[in-house]
Amino acid sequence: MSWGTELWDQFDNLDKHTQWGIDFLERYAKFVKERLEVEQNYAKQLRNLVKKYCPKRSKDEEPRFTSCLSFYSVLNELNDYAGQREVVAEEMAHKVYGELMRYSQDLKAERKHHLQEGRKAQQYLDHCWKQMDNSKKKFERECKEAEKSQITYDRLDNDINATKSEVEKAKAQFYLRTHMADESKNEYAAQLQNFNAEQWKHFNNAIPHIFKNLQDMDERRTVKLGETYRSFAEAERRVIPIISKCLDGMVSAAKAVDMRKDSSIVVESFKSGFDPPGDFPFEDFSQNLSRTGSDGTISNTPKGERDRDGAPGPRQDPKHPMSRTKNKLWLFGKKPKAPSLEDFSHLPPEQRRKRLQHRIDELSKELQKEMDQRDALNKMKDVYEKNPQMGDPNSLQPKISETICNMEKLRSEIHKNETWLSEVEGKQSSRGDRRHSADNHHHTPQGRESPEGSYTDDTSQEHHKPQQRSSPPQPGQPNPDPHEFDDEFDDDDPLPVIGHCKALYSFDGQNEGTLVMAEDEVLYIIEEDKGDGWTRARKQSGEEGYVPTSYVEITMEKNSKGAVTYI
Repeated sequence: MSWGTELWDQFDNLDKHTQWGIDFLERYAKFVKERLEVEQNYAKQLRNLVKKYCPKRSKDEEPRFTSCLSFYSVLNELNDYAGQREVVAEEMAHKVYGELMRYSQDLKAERKHHLQEGRKAQQYLDHCWKQMDNSKKKFERECKEAEKSQITYDRLDNDINATKSEVEKAKAQFYLRTHMADESKNEYAAQLQNFNAEQWKHFNNAIPHIFKNLQDMDERRTVKLGETYRSFAEAERRVIPIISKCLDGMVSAAKAVDMRKDSSIVVESFKSGFDPPGDFPFEDFSQNLSRTGSDGTISNTPKGERDRDGAPGPRQDPKHPMSRTKNKLWLFGKKPKAPSLEDFSHLPPEQRRKRLQHRIDELSKELQKEMDQRDALNKMKDVYEKNPQMGDPNSLQPKISETICNMEKLRSEIHKNETWLSEVEGKQSSRGDRRHSADNHHHTPQGRESPEGSYTDDTSQEHHKPQQRSSPPQPGQPNPDPHEFDDEFDDDDPLPVIGHCKALYSFDGQNEGTLVMAEDEVLYIIEEDKGDGWTRARKQSGEEGYVPTSYVEITMEKNSKGAVTYI
């Protein structure tokens, strides 16, 4: 239906309606703006949430459990999901809100133009009506004046007392007024005809054309609203496939959780590489009693004791004295803290090997970066030499020299750590060989504990009485009661010297069982390193304790039994 034919007399109402249409469009635009702000805030809160729960340490320091990795995958997917919410907000901002605001400004300008044309047409019609009305009133006045002059003329013409001049004057006035009335009549007729023509054009041409433009404008506004409604939905629909992939990624992360793999990681992360403690032997304290019983009494003695009858007392395994239990309590509680060394010699062999390998990998990565930078600088230098206008090649030389220096430092560090790594791997292999040999020879003593709780297999101590010597004190463990085993240690014989060493560095020996030494100090070796990174030494003053093997330069006696160095 056409507004021009049906609403020809509703100019004011159409004015109000078109204004309402623009107000409604701007109201919807405000709704879209608030909606996209909701999306922006939602995405921002999601990103803050992901950032809050992301690991603060580097990925290399994070545990590699599948449950942790899956959770970080979920966080990454959630971060991508937040990015899609930002895409939705951006789509709404540009394709809906921004478009609506630009279209609203165009509508306002177009509406203003159409209404101005309508008002001009109405003003022109009003002007024509006023002209016609003025000519009508003039015609009415002239007719009344002519009637008056006619009455005056008729009265004087019938008055016998009136002079001829008065009658002639009244007659002339009557003719004048009648002529003027005729002229005003003609003018009124012309103005009326002109007004009617303008009014017809106004209501049949001008107003329908203006109202048609307003109608087109309003209909385009309606269509635009429909299009933006769709764009509003499409902004959401377009990200659904990616959001679905994010959710699929979360489900995949959940399926990747593997309890067996996590358990194996725990084993690989915390295993020390040491063997578990063996069984406690039977300790017969009745050997010194006089044997007056029958052979049946002797048969009650363990076979191992019967085999050694006549020997100079039972030979206890130094691995199993009662003091060992106290020193081994850290297996079930808090492990004593060993000094933190650059070569990780304070760690158990397996953990030390892993830390050294990790450091070598990191240094190799840094070395590769420096090599890449050196190559890039050399290429740039070649370009500068061929094209001096591009730059001064000498300006790159300090940076190249610095890079080469860094490379040499890194190579030195890598070589040093590789040496330590080969040392650890050689020790672990040697320990395995020695333990295998000890298992095949029952007469070999089972060894003692080092400050880290590892077991030693010193075959050079066979001629001593292990039961007369306690295990070395554990670093970080409280000293045992000095009177608890007084009887057992009264006749403690000193260990023989199997070599000597020179301190490369000073060592404070803060932990119990360790020995303080100064740089360049010479010590006696009384027990070699058995793979745990500690060597037992004795000062010239007679004080004994453990020192880090990597802190000393060791020279073993060639004629000492079992004198093997692992340095």
